[in-house]
Amino acid sequence: MTGPAASGSASSRVVDGAEVRLSRLAVRDFRNLAAVELAVPRSGFVLLGDNAQGKTNLLEAIHYFHAFRSLRGAPDWELVRHGASVFYVAATVEGRTTLHVSVGYDRGNGTKRISLDGVVCKRSSEALGLLPSVVVAPADVALVAGPPALRRRFWDVMLAATSRSYLSALQRYRTALAHRNAMLRGSASAAQVAAWEPLLAENGALLWLERSRWVSWATERLGALLAVLGERTAVTLHHRTVPEPCRGSQEDLAQQLAEALRDQRQRDLARGMTGAGPHRDDLEVRLNGLSLRRYGSAGQQRTVAIALRLLERLWYRDLGGREPLVLLDDPFAELDSSRSEGVLESVGFAGAAQVVLAVPRAKDVPSEYRGLEVFRVSGGVVTASGGERVRQED
Repeated sequence: MTGPAASGSASSRVVDGAEVRLSRLAVRDFRNLAAVELAVPRSGFVLLGDNAQGKTNLLEAIHYFHAFRSLRGAPDWELVRHGASVFYVAATVEGRTTLHVSVGYDRGNGTKRISLDGVVCKRSSEALGLLPSVVVAPADVALVAGPPALRRRFWDVMLAATSRSYLSALQRYRTALAHRNAMLRGSASAAQVAAWEPLLAENGALLWLERSRWVSWATERLGALLAVLGERTAVTLHHRTVPEPCRGSQEDLAQQLAEALRDQRQRDLARGMTGAGPHRDDLEVRLNGLSLRRYGSAGQQRTVAIALRLLERLWYRDLGGREPLVLLDDPFAELDSSRSEGVLESVGFAGAAQVVLAVPRAKDVPSEYRGLEVFRVSGGVVTASGGERVRQED
């Protein structure tokens, strides 16, 4: 496995072992949040509020420091509050040292500026992995039931946050793919198209290798997580590639992809798009050998989606060297009591350092989290409750 992405970066300076915490948060004109200033309790907090008041938006603002992208896949310009032209988010992160990170995005000129302790980063990758977080939400069912692009994004965000080599290969692969596709759609010759294939093969091979390694790592842990979540049926993970099979060393994989690109070149020219490579990959989940996406029940799909998020959390801890924040966005909605208890047990399984639980009502807060401080959100305004805890009788 490759090592942490943060080696030698700001995130390695702030982290000592696995403990990293968010201590302050500032948000301006992000989604429906006009102005938020929070001192974040050491163990986290409970966020109460009716639907469409800003609970998920606040979690998204926190998660933005993970990969500097929307957790819902929205472009940055969509994150700017209606009527504003710029959003701004800032966080104080505590570990071995304290580091202040801020991000400003201007919708007018499309520029984003990330700063660490007041120094502007040349690239967003300089701060990648600084404040890792994992979101568990009902919408995660799309990880299993949705299109392959969502599962590729799941892979890419997770692996890029813990491996500089993966991040670099992903960036180079995407650049080469864009150029080759532009050639295919234009009037380029076969030779001009072929010029981009060595770069695709070299970097695509590393993506294939790391994704396959992740599947092997995850397979060893998936069964135990699913058992805690109450799913007893055999669930397996498979790395699907075009072409298949995808086996061997990085050099073998590079040769395999180079041959596939060469063999499909004329067909690609006719279709105007590249038909082979990691951009066609899928993380297939099977239930007793059948596609969970096609044949699994809604409850099984939701349970496996939660397990994938919990695997993501373990990956950041075990491979990235830090325990991520756990952001629970109404995680028990549509779950029966046994599966809800499994979520709680799984979150506590590795000793989450900091948890934010967002639910509509105090009665939705499990007893395990009734000691956390309470914040409330209404109409995009977040207020602290002066040290209030959720009471059992609420």
